[in-house]
Amino acid sequence: MTFSALLSVYAKEKAAYLHEALHSIETQTLMPDEIVLVKDGPLTPELERIIAEHVRNTAIPYSVIALAKNVGLGEALSHGLKHCTHEWVARMDTDDIALPDRFEKQFAYLEEHPDTDILGGWICEFDSDAAQCDRERRVPSSHEEIVRFAKHRNPLNHMTVVFRKEAISDAGGYKPMNGFEDYYLWMRMLQKKKRFANLPEVIVKVRAGREMIRRRQGWQYAKSEWQLEMAAYRLGFWSPVDIGRNLFTRILPRLLPLVVTEKLYNVLRKL
Repeated sequence: MTFSALLSVYAKEKAAYLHEALHSIETQTLMPDEIVLVKDGPLTPELERIIAEHVRNTAIPYSVIALAKNVGLGEALSHGLKHCTHEWVARMDTDDIALPDRFEKQFAYLEEHPDTDILGGWICEFDSDAAQCDRERRVPSSHEEIVRFAKHRNPLNHMTVVFRKEAISDAGGYKPMNGFEDYYLWMRMLQKKKRFANLPEVIVKVRAGREMIRRRQGWQYAKSEWQLEMAAYRLGFWSPVDIGRNLFTRILPRLLPLVVTEKLYNVLRKL
């Protein structure tokens, strides 16, 4: 099974993190057949240097797409998908670290379960030291569990997914949704009866910590949550009861003090 790895990078990301992310892809036990990297707007000289070094020094073909301006993750990935030349596409974020056998395990599963359209897995989160990666976000494994889970929480860890390109296109692809492009896409894929699964193990190490939680706080992020709620309602994916519950479980926490949200976040990671 041949596949593309799809990433998007923008100017505010750190060159050292990008290097680690790309290195973790280039040293997989099962390597991608191409790496499609979208430059979401002009980048810093440091980021450009890291990209040039990896393009020059790895045997994996790179396709680097430069966008004239920053358009956000969803639109950047839409541009990137057009350049992915294989049926299967593996997502990865440019500040995370894939475990060495991530792709090998995922494609072994897909060969045994050919009806699967999208496959994710668990993540562990770390603050600054990847060796201290102890907070896990576990998501359901089976399609039926994922359908139920998706009614109140994102059922996939976006940076872990491998999907059929055709299945994404059939659901309309990535659409702008203020940071919730992935969740909104999964909803539409489920409505299209696409088959989901997750590996019940950690396959990607993710940078998190207080700064990530801070970015997901405040009225602006709560407004984005509400826009997702309304889009899901119009789609028929969430009912009025779901919307009412989510006001307390998804939107209200965005407006709480940071220290309180941190505690809630840590509790949710253990559920």
